[in-house]
Amino acid sequence: MGIRDQFAAKAQQLEERAQQAARSAQDEAPERASKARTPVREQDRSGDEAMQEAQDRFDLDYDA
Repeated sequence: MGIRDQFAAKAQQLEERAQQAARSAQDEAPERASKARTPVREQDRSGDEAMQEAQDRFDLDYDA
């Protein structure tokens, strides 16, 4: 197997891998889109709660 054949084989592998990645991305796209449309997730709520708690502590410190 010559160098030319090695490069051709490697190019073929990379092309197949790229096509497989593209198919995978197309298959996952609807799932990612539905997650993006979800209004509020649990982690968003926990972040809001943490911000509220920090604000409450700040208010207590300056009310005294």
